[in-house]
Amino acid sequence: MRRLAVFASGSGTNFEAIVAATQRGELDARVVLLVCDKPGARVVERAAAHGVETFVFSPKEYASKAEYERQIVRRLDDAGVELVCLAGYMRIAGEVLLGAYGGRIVNIHPSLLPAFRGRDAIGQALEYGVKVYGVTIHRVDATLDGGRIIAQRAFEYDGCDRSELEAKIHSVEYPLYVDTIKKLIQDE
Repeated sequence: MRRLAVFASGSGTNFEAIVAATQRGELDARVVLLVCDKPGARVVERAAAHGVETFVFSPKEYASKAEYERQIVRRLDDAGVELVCLAGYMRIAGEVLLGAYGGRIVNIHPSLLPAFRGRDAIGQALEYGVKVYGVTIHRVDATLDGGRIIAQRAFEYDGCDRSELEAKIHSVEYPLYVDTIKKLIQDE
């Protein structure tokens, strides 16, 4: 059984989908650690409800990114983490984290990369007027939403409002992330 860490900064719906898949036996894995950079985030409550250990920190309390990433790496190592899954974690991985876990970090992004990188990809795509939306899962490297693409899934935009579009994206994200993690585990 693989040991996973999930990094999140918000509500934690992708975290919840991953944990639920492990509990159903769909993933031969266990989420052993949540890393969160927002102490008040809803995902922390979700982790507590599932008995998942957490490392919650405020980046402003550290002198540098390298300093808090050393703490993260220590926690990942202590938990025996084999795969890191970013799920709405709104920080770019730095040299310390990539040096320790490079090649073992994946991210989910709500656009068809390489289009609409960074924050508010949905808003960027809406403003641009695209007719096809999608989700990308990629390996994490030192570039913003860069790294080798592992999986993508697209769907047509039918003119719904932003909240409906976000719901459609989530309906694609959850199974795609779980399926991708499953394949990564099987390929190792």
